[in-house]
Amino acid sequence: MATGNRSRAPVLTVVSGPPGSGKTTLARELVRALGFPLACRDEIKQGMVHRTPADGPDGADLLNRRTLAAFFTVLETLLRAGVSVIAEAAFQDRLWRPGLEPLAGLAEIRVIRCTVDAAVAHERIARRAETDAHRAAHADHDLLTAIAAGAYSTDSFVGISLPVPTLTVDTAAAPGYDPGLRDVAAFAAGTVKHVV
Repeated sequence: MATGNRSRAPVLTVVSGPPGSGKTTLARELVRALGFPLACRDEIKQGMVHRTPADGPDGADLLNRRTLAAFFTVLETLLRAGVSVIAEAAFQDRLWRPGLEPLAGLAEIRVIRCTVDAAVAHERIARRAETDAHRAAHADHDLLTAIAAGAYSTDSFVGISLPVPTLTVDTAAAPGYDPGLRDVAAFAAGTVKHVV
């Protein structure tokens, strides 16, 4: 019995946004809703730091490059195997578009841009810096110092500019997300092009 079009490309759903915008939480919600695996850039880096601590700015930069390479290798491996996947990372355009563009031939790419008020983002960053010991690999305390000094703003974040279906999600909307999680999941699964 036929079960549909098996030749359809897998979906790569990119969950993006500035620090504190709710990317990881939304990505995990989508994993629960869709059953797709999650490739989380920060978790890959945390796994590297666990075995190879970064002692200074040079080590941290090297670790970031290794993390980026591993992240895109994981995505490519899953997509070549025909696996739809949720990919979560900041995905600033100039750093991440070069890694995403080659994957367009392997998957239907969709971008979710998480947004939130700057004050909410800053509070989230502060809370996770205090409560999650694994976040030491990500210099959240340095980011908080930069925010306090006026040297960083979520307004400076430049999202991915690929010509693919893109959905903006407010992660601080009451009671959950705007648009709602069901609509976001339908977009992430590739069953709808746009959410009204």
